[in-house]
Amino acid sequence: MTHLVVFLGPPGAGKGTQAIKIASEFNLAHISTGDMLRQHVKEQTDLGKIAKSLLDEGKLVPDDLVIQMLIERLSHDDCLGGTILDGFPRTLPQAKSLEKINDKFPVVKVIVFEADQEELTKRILLRGETSGRGDDTEDSIRVRLEVYQKDTEPLITYYEDKGITTKINAVGNVDDIYKEISKEFIK
Repeated sequence: MTHLVVFLGPPGAGKGTQAIKIASEFNLAHISTGDMLRQHVKEQTDLGKIAKSLLDEGKLVPDDLVIQMLIERLSHDDCLGGTILDGFPRTLPQAKSLEKINDKFPVVKVIVFEADQEELTKRILLRGETSGRGDDTEDSIRVRLEVYQKDTEPLITYYEDKGITTKINAVGNVDDIYKEISKEFIK
C-alpha cells in the first residue's frame, strides 16, 4: 500500500519547491501531475496519445485519464515508501475520483499552503521574470487565483472533515517553511 500526501495550495505558494525537498529528505516519490502528463505525451504512451489529442483540441484531460496515469505511476517501486502529490487533486470531483483508489493508495495527510494574494502575485511575477514563463502575467495570475478559490479551496474543508489537514504559513524563508512541513513527516 502506497500512502499519499497531498500538497494543496494556490499557485505560487511553493508547493513544488517544498515537495522536492521533502521527497528527497524523507525518501518519498514526488509526483507533479502536470509533469506526469507531459511525460506521457512526450513518450507517446497510449494514455499520452489520448491526452495529446484532447490537448490539441484545447480540451482538458478528463479526471479518469489522469487517475489512470496516476495509478500507473504509483505502481513504480519508488512510490512504495509513500508519495507526495503536487497538483492533484485540484477539484472536488478529482478528490472523489482519488477516493476510488483509496484502498491501494490512501491519502493520509494534506498539507495546505497558505499565503495572501499579494505575496502570491509578487512571487509568480518574479518567477515569470526569472524563468521566462510567458503565462506569469498579472491578468493570468488573477484568473488562476480566482480558479483556485472557486475550484480548489473547497478541498480544504473536504479534507479537514477527514481530519488529515495541516495548514502551513507559506510566507517567509524557504528553509523555515521546510522545517515546519518536515515536522509533519517526523512522527
